Amino acid sequence: ANCLTTVWRLFKKLSEDQQHYEKQLIFEHPAFVKLCQHLLRDCRRMTQRDLVFSLHAVVSLGIPQNTLLVQTLVRVCQEKLNQLDNRCISVLATTLAGLDKDKNVSALQAGLQLLVEQRIPSIKDIFILQNVMKCMGKDAPVFLKKKLEMAVLKEIDHLTFPNAVRVVLALVAMNYCSIPILNACSKKIQENVHDLPFRQLILILEACYSLQYRNVKLFSVLADYVHSTVCLWDKKQIIIFLSAFEMLGFQPKELMDIFAEKVTKDPEFLNLKELLIVLRVYSRLNYVPRDQKHLFFETLHSCLNKHLPQISNTELLKAVYSLCILGYLPHRALDELLEKDSRDELLLPGDLYKEKKEMMLRCVKTCMELDSPSFMKPAFVLTENFSSLVSLNLRKAQEALIELLGHENMFLQNVQLPYKYHIDFEIRMDSDRKEVLPITATDVHAGSNIQRLALLFVPLSAFCVGTVHPQGKLAMKKRHLNKLGYHVILVLNKKFQEMTNEDAVEFLKGKIFSENAFSEVTVQDNN
Repeated sequence: ANCLTTVWRLFKKLSEDQQHYEKQLIFEHPAFVKLCQHLLRDCRRMTQRDLVFSLHAVVSLGIPQNTLLVQTLVRVCQEKLNQLDNRCISVLATTLAGLDKDKNVSALQAGLQLLVEQRIPSIKDIFILQNVMKCMGKDAPVFLKKKLEMAVLKEIDHLTFPNAVRVVLALVAMNYCSIPILNACSKKIQENVHDLPFRQLILILEACYSLQYRNVKLFSVLADYVHSTVCLWDKKQIIIFLSAFEMLGFQPKELMDIFAEKVTKDPEFLNLKELLIVLRVYSRLNYVPRDQKHLFFETLHSCLNKHLPQISNTELLKAVYSLCILGYLPHRALDELLEKDSRDELLLPGDLYKEKKEMMLRCVKTCMELDSPSFMKPAFVLTENFSSLVSLNLRKAQEALIELLGHENMFLQNVQLPYKYHIDFEIRMDSDRKEVLPITATDVHAGSNIQRLALLFVPLSAFCVGTVHPQGKLAMKKRHLNKLGYHVILVLNKKFQEMTNEDAVEFLKGKIFSENAFSEVTVQDNN
């Protein structure tokens, strides 16, 4: 056991290339074969601690799971399971987390789960608890996950920084979002952010995404750290950071500014794969550096043109779509895209992503028309009242508008516009914005100078995390509705639903009749 454990400890300190070479030497060494034979013969006479550490070393060194040695060690561990102390349980849990499920492993995991359930009250070490959490995995029953959560919370005052990162990853392994634990871990991580290597930074961001945990303060601290140490990271690492933040819907402005500056200084900075990621990140987060907007677009456009000869049809569509969302029309790439579309090369039968590609292509064509400098605001927009019924989450808004305006004929609901745009409620006002006009009256004088208000009740996920900055698709929709002659009021539906009926009426009154009625977003979320 000591020999195997020592070999493993030396082995894991080597680089990947060295590990591959040394592993061959170890496996081919005659003494190693004898050692394994000795272990196979005497494993039932070993102490519990030697047994679990031997299994851990053997598995970690990469001896195949289907070998007689590994399967025998697993079965012996099952026989001696009730004799294991908490530390042995922790080591065994770590080992099992790295094994595929087979008959013996599943039986051992089931026995370990029952043992853990009995032992939880006696486990006071967070390191052991997080190992057990990883082993239990996402298939563990909810009651066991809650027991483990309570055990960790009892010891949370003794949480160290290294264990904070481990516990977060253990929660991911269990697919269990415990807000109290995550908040405590987040605090430790923020205090020790300068000690986090690149891999752990990314793992933490990916964990937040997996657990749907949105902590603006944590994201801000991590983004500020990456920005302040940007000279330490290479281009590939910064792009991975940006992609991780984009996945979370968080906009790291300073980091995006400094990266945009690097791009504009060197048009050869990005290869095709990197260009596509950068376009996706900046378009989804709806961010363009204010001071170098035109230069940034031109550089990305130039970079895209350079890659046109070798770009695939799907990549071309994604690139053009991203630029169009930001309001920029890359003419040469657009011409090539439309040519491919005319030859039916974009949407092939049987394509799993055909619907998504159709949506992207439709969006591109809409942008070509509405974002063109030659587009003139129409005097009249043909609308269709899609349905008199509104969804349950808009019922409160409908009732508040009826109470405020007096009758249902003072607004339209579920309005379908050209270009497949939809608005929740449309209100029409006189040119001085003093009076709301009945829909029937404005229909007769549709061409007259009336003000059209579009009320959009949107989810929190449509904005960048921690802000009221619309993400790309919503920003594009708002821009296009403005082009069609609408003043757009965006309302965070979650906060609106939390209002009392009286407050909801007062809120809408203020937004419809006040001087600031057409501010970009209302009902802020201060979470």
